[in-house]
Amino acid sequence: METVEESADRLNRLIDNLLDMSRVQTDSVRPKIRAVGLEEVVSATLIGLPHDAVRVDVPDCLPRVRADAGLLERAVANVVSNAVRHNPDPRIPVLVAASAHGGSVQLRVVDRGPGVSDEGKQRMFEAFQRLGDAPQGTGVGLGLAVARGFVEAMHGALSPEDTPGGGLTMVFDLRAADTDGEREEEGEADAGPGR
Repeated sequence: METVEESADRLNRLIDNLLDMSRVQTDSVRPKIRAVGLEEVVSATLIGLPHDAVRVDVPDCLPRVRADAGLLERAVANVVSNAVRHNPDPRIPVLVAASAHGGSVQLRVVDRGPGVSDEGKQRMFEAFQRLGDAPQGTGVGLGLAVARGFVEAMHGALSPEDTPGGGLTMVFDLRAADTDGEREEEGEADAGPGR
């Protein structure tokens, strides 16, 4: 029963990513931008992951960011689950940390995996890319492409960096919300049901 449930979950994620990728490629993602707390988004992305797989350092005092909560949650979940999947040593958790930098907030997902070559960093956001010797059954290479598409639709950026000492760090660069109050931008809440 557990195997059937895991297979159904994997199939649901695949279908979601295929649908999301088609929306990104046809430029039909219409985010509903508002002030969003990163601590809430990160908490939601950890549901379903082993409790000791991720260490979180997202202070409550950070400025809120301008984002669509559902789309940002999907993007962060894709990146975090990818980092957990490629983490070679489960005793060293993936770090999810955030900090403010002037008018922006950076969310970093830091792993201690094998890292990615400079050439690989250029290709990793293309649809259907699975770098290195990723084992069969771990995905079809859409998660990072969908994540970047969603982040860019919210006028943010998602980029890879080398982790000092080895590994890969994915950096979300998001605009900080106006402290005088955010007005919702017109647009469809495009995260879909259950996202």
